[in-house]
Parts: sequence; structure tokens; C-alpha cells
Amino acid sequence: MLGVISTTRAFHGKSMGSLSVSGKREFRVPFQPLMPGSRFVPYGDADALEQELEVCDMIGFDIAAFIVEPVQGEAGAIVPPDDYLPRVREICTEWDVVFIADEVQTGMGRTGKLWGVDNWDVAPDIMTMGKAFGGAVIPCGNIVVTERVFHAMFANPYLHTTTFGGNPLATAAAIGALHATLEEDIPGQAAEKGIYLKTRVAAFAAEYPDLFDEVRGIGLLIGMEFVSAEIGYAISSGLFGAGVLVGGTLNNAKTLRLEPPAVISYEQLDEVLTRLEPVLAAVRKEHSAGRLVAH
Repeated sequence: MLGVISTTRAFHGKSMGSLSVSGKREFRVPFQPLMPGSRFVPYGDADALEQELEVCDMIGFDIAAFIVEPVQGEAGAIVPPDDYLPRVREICTEWDVVFIADEVQTGMGRTGKLWGVDNWDVAPDIMTMGKAFGGAVIPCGNIVVTERVFHAMFANPYLHTTTFGGNPLATAAAIGALHATLEEDIPGQAAEKGIYLKTRVAAFAAEYPDLFDEVRGIGLLIGMEFVSAEIGYAISSGLFGAGVLVGGTLNNAKTLRLEPPAVISYEQLDEVLTRLEPVLAAVRKEHSAGRLVAH
């Protein structure tokens, strides 16, 4: 049996295969037993990946692939160390393991580059894409693979078929989304506006150290991590009440994600920030008075 290594706090989806390599017990346990052969290492730790491969080799457990998000989204916009993905590429090549980059959340310009892996100049063997890939119009997913990986399909192309695969409408939507992403320089817009937004939010974090643990992210994938899940819930609720939609995280309840579309205007970004400040002030008051209820 071949195994797959994933990372802790990873999110790759909720179908049986993708759930098997996702790293949160609350989602995994209700559906166990999942597909066998999944192993996990800490995200951002290339040494741990190499050590796990050594252990698997020692015990005779063959590893087919390593799957990873270039930036962990559902875990709270976790950006890896700069040497992480380049080392992952080297390790996977050395051990003859397929390197899978899950770009469903990080792709299509979200991180300031067309693909998340472009931030570190690495090329995976398989890259998954979805969400924005369909242009926010059609549910659409896709993978791109190296010639070596694709060659495995040559003997029998019918091994992996699907009723709705190659859907003409979905294909047209994806092609249109790619053209628009490049023509409108979505990656460049995300990079520039992400710096602006992250800098302004970091200033709030410095002003409210009793609420914030950290502000992190890359491009327009920004995480606001608070000192407790209760504060995160309160700020989320306050922002919703102020007409600002933010993204929670499935794998980190303390963190809220700011993920506006790259076409957002600076005036709209300023409006978000204007509405955020009184919410922070109100939550600080509730927090100081001990009135926040644990969830």
C-alpha cells in the first residue's frame, strides 16, 4: 500500500480522499474510518517531512506523495518560512515522492502571484485549482501535472473518467477567468492592496495588543489572530453587524480572514477599516468588563 503525507491543520476538502489528508480531528472523526495510509507532519517544517520519509523507508511503508497548501488558508493564513517550499521540492525529488500543491485557495492571484508556489519559485508535480478558477460563476476544478505524472495515464486513459469532466460551460468559465486574471493583473492588485490592508490592520493590532495575537498573511489572504476564540467570535459578530463580511477559519477559531476580491477599491478598503475600529473598541470594553461568553 502506498501512503500520502500531509500537514497538521491542513484543509484539502471534505470528500473521502481529501478529508483523509486534512488535519483536524473534528472533521475527520465523524467519518472514520477514512482512507488508509495518511500520515501527518507539522506544517512549515521541512526537517519533519524528511524525518518522516526516513522513518517510512525504515519500516517499509512506501510514500507516494506529499500534499501541502502553499499558504494554509483554513488554519488561519499561515505563511511558511521562505525556505520551506524550496526544501520540500528538493526532498520530494530526492525521495522520488510526488509533490502536490493545493492551490484551490491560494491560486488565481490571491497571494500576489498567479499561483501561491510562485512566491517561492517552486514547481510541484501536481497542482490543484478551484474556487476562483471558475470565475466565481461556475463550480470548476482542475489539476495540472508534469509530463512524468501524466505519463501514468497513457496505458489506459479510461482509468480516471468522470461524467461531468470537461464540461464545456465550466471550461469556458475557467478560460475566461484566466484571461481576466491576467488582463486585469489580479496578482499585482492583490499584492499591492494586500500590503496596504495588512499594514493598516497591523497598526490596529499594535493599538489593541489586549485583543490581537498576530496579523499575518500574504497578498489578500490576511489573518487576524486574536488572543482567544471568544474575542474572535465577538469581533466577527460586530463586523457582520456593521455590514462587513469576514471569513472564519475551520481549523483555527481564533483567526478571522480578510480575503476581499483583488478588484476592491482603496475607498472600499478604507471603509472596511473605518468599520473595524469601533468594533475593536467595543469588544475591548466587553473584554475588560469580563462580559465575553466562552463558546
